[in-house]
Amino acid sequence: MTRPRLVGFSANIQRPSKTRTLVEAIAAEAAMRLPVEVRIFDLVDAGPGLGGALTRDQLSLPARRLVEAVEEADALVVGTPVYKGAYTGLFKHLFDLVAPEALAGKPVALAATGGGPRHALVVEHALRPLFGFFTALTVPTAVYASDPDFRDGGLDSAAIRQRVAEAGGQLAALAGARAAAAAPLARVAGGAR
Repeated sequence: MTRPRLVGFSANIQRPSKTRTLVEAIAAEAAMRLPVEVRIFDLVDAGPGLGGALTRDQLSLPARRLVEAVEEADALVVGTPVYKGAYTGLFKHLFDLVAPEALAGKPVALAATGGGPRHALVVEHALRPLFGFFTALTVPTAVYASDPDFRDGGLDSAAIRQRVAEAGGQLAALAGARAAAAAPLARVAGGAR
């Protein structure tokens, strides 16, 4: 049996990034609880061709691979920096190109970073509705971290680390339950008894 694929996607537009740090932390927490294959992508991995593509067939190869990785994942950790109270435009554009049925029932942990606490509700008011459209299964605990929560490129806040642990644990539980439910179907399809 293959391990579930956990894809982390960070909508940062530069490296290093606080958003990537947060996505990696949640993915690592999930991986401590469930044997998964983890792959982390940044928005910059899509290359310059993402913004100019109006349809999937216009995507550059790097951007197409990123969209396919999101669609083919068994679980996702999705994070975005917050600009003026919302996720980035290219983040939304990437998800505009994701097939809606590809995320149905898929466990997703949501995260965001911003300059201060006034953006904290972006996860509930922007990210959760977006993934609700896809009928994805978002975990109850979302994680928002602001500049004071980081120090020297890492998470410095005990409260944020606790939320990261909760979100990672919830994601692992949902991904594990989904994998367990799919295993008997895979054995029947493969002819195993």
